[in-house]
Amino acid sequence: MTATHESAADPVSPDAAAQPAPGATPPRRPPAARAAAELIGTAALVTVVVGSGIQATALTKDVGVQLLANSLATVFGLGVLILLLGPVSGAHFNPVVTLAEWWTNRRGGPGVTIREVALYVPAQIAGAIAGAILADAMFGRPLVQWSTHDRSAGHLLLGEVVATAGLILMIFGLARTGRLRFAPVAVASYIGAAYWFTSSTSFANPAVTIGRAFSDTFAGIAPGSLAGFIGMQLVGAVVGLALVALVFPSVREATE
Repeated sequence: MTATHESAADPVSPDAAAQPAPGATPPRRPPAARAAAELIGTAALVTVVVGSGIQATALTKDVGVQLLANSLATVFGLGVLILLLGPVSGAHFNPVVTLAEWWTNRRGGPGVTIREVALYVPAQIAGAIAGAILADAMFGRPLVQWSTHDRSAGHLLLGEVVATAGLILMIFGLARTGRLRFAPVAVASYIGAAYWFTSSTSFANPAVTIGRAFSDTFAGIAPGSLAGFIGMQLVGAVVGLALVALVFPSVREATE
């Protein structure tokens, strides 16, 4: 859901634009390795989200405790995955992060190219679906069972805009201030908090949203709710990038 590659210099330089963009990947990593990292990382993330939701509902009927267990497992799992796979692919695990990075670097500079976007996004979606199926298999459930959890209400869609905008603002804000070394903790902490302060419980990720439709469990989302959630996540990404440009302008943006 983010990236961990950054400049070796610790102090924040006056020219924050010189810092690598989120997900800027070392050239020594071949495309197949980066795609594999995105697929495996997204699969593991969805396995954590769906599996912990299944486990929580089996252990307690208290919805608050279920959400607490689900959010804590996600925080720990996401932090470890970013730390492990960030040096390989940037640990996006999220199409909106990949697209936002491409957009901010489309005029040159470090970051993913359009070809890498075409590599990352399908890997993320395939990984998310595989992760949901794996979680169901581990708990002896049908491998594919479409979710019946409707999430189409307007206030939930607003929650997705807020969750995704905040995620993009935080990731790219860390990048522009040279603090991406804190990404594993910062991103995991933000998602854990957003489970609780957003009405939608912070999906904030189109690939994960698609994967969660394949499991009729606590963490699932009905297929009919996918278009609305993904659409609002894309809107949230645009809002997040606008906030980044406002709060953390690069030298180019500041002079335009």
